[in-house]
Amino acid sequence: MNDLPTLPDHNSKPAGTAPPYVNAAAPATMTDILQRPMTVAVIVIALLLAAHAWSTRNSLQKLRIEVANRLQKAEVVNTETAATMRSVQDLTRDLQAKLTVLDNRQLEAQSQQLALEQLYQDLSKNRDEWALAEIEQVLATASQQLQLAGNVRGALIALQNADRSLSRSDTPQFITIRRAIARDIEKLQALPALDLVGVALRIDNAIAQVDTLPLLSDEKPVLPARPQRARGTDAIAKGTAPAAPVVAVNEGYMARARATWNAWISELWDELRQLIRVRKVDTPEALMISPEQTYFLRENLKLRLLNARLALLSRNEAAFRADLESAQLALTRYFDTRAAHTQSVQALLRQVQANNVAIEMPSLADSLNAVRNYKSKP
Repeated sequence: MNDLPTLPDHNSKPAGTAPPYVNAAAPATMTDILQRPMTVAVIVIALLLAAHAWSTRNSLQKLRIEVANRLQKAEVVNTETAATMRSVQDLTRDLQAKLTVLDNRQLEAQSQQLALEQLYQDLSKNRDEWALAEIEQVLATASQQLQLAGNVRGALIALQNADRSLSRSDTPQFITIRRAIARDIEKLQALPALDLVGVALRIDNAIAQVDTLPLLSDEKPVLPARPQRARGTDAIAKGTAPAAPVVAVNEGYMARARATWNAWISELWDELRQLIRVRKVDTPEALMISPEQTYFLRENLKLRLLNARLALLSRNEAAFRADLESAQLALTRYFDTRAAHTQSVQALLRQVQANNVAIEMPSLADSLNAVRNYKSKP
């Protein structure tokens, strides 16, 4: 192996000597190279750079791995954070909905509380004010019924109940109201009694009998009502008279025989009278009513009686009298007044006409004014 050429050592030779001949082609040895300081420094620096580069490469690789791991962890954390955010948002929406419901319930509770407070305030008012308000309402209703329908009994009951309610209170100011109520009670009790229900029932009874009343135009007129005989005569005629004393046996037998003979004769005479009857009619037009007009005649009479009933309930004296007179005139003109049913209806109508409907009803103004004046006081 060829040795590397070496450089002449200028330090070992004295100055002034000529350098020996150097073979330029001869290579320098490793020792010569290592003996050069620059070369050693360069080699050391190169080794250091290589070591540093290797260390740096390892560090960078570890750093990359660590950064990749951290990025992966960061992605996982971001995913978990996004899921957590979504759950938090859902929870927030649920909470907002619940808060809205709670707000609505709170508003309802507040409104109910206000209503309860108002109700409590209303209930906590003075008991006397409530009693007076109730009494005023009852008296106003009773006054209207008294003026419109003539309900005297209802007005008396209302006044008595009002006086009883005021008597339970110890307030001395109620004495004035009770005096006014007592005056109105005396006025109502002084009114003449009128049985409106009884009079109305008599009119209804007459209306119910209209269809059974015989007309003058009927082909077979009803027999006239017979006069009532003495009970003794009827009993003798029927053979049901009580037994006579033993002393008057013969006289009783003769009397029964005479009564039986008279009864037979009377019945025979009635039968004979039915063969030929002569009647005098003051209204000839009543005999000319056709069967179709009979229905309207009876219905017209019913309407007259119904109008009289309405006038009675409404205290209309003029209409009441006019309708009853028209009904009586129709009975006399078109119906057979000799029949028992017709006479019964005429008697009912006369009883109805005997009642005085025109009764001026007093008002309950004194009691109402007393209650209202007390309430208007501060």
